[in-house]
Amino acid sequence: MPVELYSQGGHRCLMFSDLSGHGDDIVQANQFLIVDGDTGAIIDPGGNLAYNELHVAMSRHISPQRLSCILASHADPDIIASLDRWMTSTSAPLYISTLWARFAPHFCKPGKTEGRIVGIPDAGMRIRVGRSDLVALPAHFMHAEGNFQFWDPVSRILFSGDLGVSLGGEPETFITSLPAHIPRMEAFHRRYMVSRKILRLWARMVRKLPIDMIVPQHGAPLAGAAVGEFIEWVQTLDCGIDRMSERDYAVPD
Repeated sequence: MPVELYSQGGHRCLMFSDLSGHGDDIVQANQFLIVDGDTGAIIDPGGNLAYNELHVAMSRHISPQRLSCILASHADPDIIASLDRWMTSTSAPLYISTLWARFAPHFCKPGKTEGRIVGIPDAGMRIRVGRSDLVALPAHFMHAEGNFQFWDPVSRILFSGDLGVSLGGEPETFITSLPAHIPRMEAFHRRYMVSRKILRLWARMVRKLPIDMIVPQHGAPLAGAAVGEFIEWVQTLDCGIDRMSERDYAVPD
């Protein structure tokens, strides 16, 4: 069953958190469906492990043929390894960073993506879904070189990709106070985010937006006070290249 993040006035945001299986040999991943009127968008549809169940589950809310777009925050396998099958079952184009637009076809049979990949420029863009726009926000180097988050002005949800990820815990449980949740987030962010400079630039950008919820691609959504607490916490974090030294670039014994 999906988690309903928002539903009002014919606009719905759903999170699927349990379609890719469980266990120590696979990372939990969320997939998202936005429905506006009689059309919709999928954000980060996932790999082949998620495809069948996501296709069936989303069909209860909208026909796959009514999708207006497939959105990918970046090009990792847990984001779009199922692309070949979505290119078959829908007529929707894929929106992905221009850096990855020529890599995405490697997930598909020859010719299947021809004319169906839209490169998102580094500055981001607005993407029409039904009566409203989703905003592709620059999120480069968090963690991919060409990376985007998707902000929905109607629901005021920021679909944040790998920023805000937590490991362990229940992804269906909304986090409304950050401090006790940080142990599930810290190691991931220190490794996967490239530098504190990037996080500060991101924080400066998103403070201008009304955001009621930050929903990452792995782990639990952040809501209420946890949204502001996360923005304040993450911009102070030493991570990525901030933590690297000569000991990390030594020839193995």
